[in-house]
Amino acid sequence: MRKIKLLALILISLAMVLWFNLHSSTPSISTVASSPPKTIRYFERTLPQSIAHIVLIPANSRFLVTPALSQKVATVEEFAQKHRAVAILNAGFFDPANQKSTSYIVVQRKLVADPKENERLVNNPNLKPYLDQIFNRTEFRRYLCGQIISYSIALHSQSPPAGCQLVDAIGAGPRLLPELTLVKEGFVDNANKRDALGSNQPNARTAVGITRDGSVILVMVAQKPSAAANSGVSLPALANFMKTLGADQAMNLDGGSSSSLYYNGKTFYGKVDLEGNYIKRPVKSVLLVQENYSGSRLGALQF
Repeated sequence: MRKIKLLALILISLAMVLWFNLHSSTPSISTVASSPPKTIRYFERTLPQSIAHIVLIPANSRFLVTPALSQKVATVEEFAQKHRAVAILNAGFFDPANQKSTSYIVVQRKLVADPKENERLVNNPNLKPYLDQIFNRTEFRRYLCGQIISYSIALHSQSPPAGCQLVDAIGAGPRLLPELTLVKEGFVDNANKRDALGSNQPNARTAVGITRDGSVILVMVAQKPSAAANSGVSLPALANFMKTLGADQAMNLDGGSSSSLYYNGKTFYGKVDLEGNYIKRPVKSVLLVQENYSGSRLGALQF
């Protein structure tokens, strides 16, 4: 009897050792955590004569980039308070004298600003030779293609892609990428020595770009207070910089004293006065970055 008990104890011990070895040698199955939702990111780049403030809105994130227009000119902080946006970038051209837009703006399928209704633009004798080009400048657009939201940069006269509806648009220009179109859009006329934007001179500049995967890049290049007169970037340099950020489409926005970017409660200005102080100029229109509550998916469509 004692031998049977002893044998039983030995068998139980062997079974326990075997169970322990099996479980300790079996590789553990790691639980792969779901990737965190993509969110916007702010960062800076120091350039030879300027500082670039950059906001990246990843494709397939929960954020939308949409235009907004103010009845009266307003600072980007005032736009932020009204629209509760995470980020804001100054956008379209306007006439400071009458505070009317000189760029087309479409918001939620409605034309809210038409440069043809700006009498100071239409009746300016110096601009009459260029009006056809001015009325067909580059726009940053948001399309709804079924349930997919997509961004693109196109001339005002260009029709939306098949199966897509134009929801929002804001004009400025010129296009920076894939090519710089200063002459085509009436900013430069070499024969008459016209260069409306001082394109080859360093200045505070603002731009928006779109990467191949559909991410949106907002950029504001600020002058350095220590070298205000000669700091900033030219438009060709801005185009090259947008390319280094991964943009394959990009367009220039209103720059100079209008250059301003708001992000997460902080505002950055671009233009510096002779005393080295940043100029806080109210603007007419902006690009807003807000959370998307519509339920539509964000995607990258190649047009």
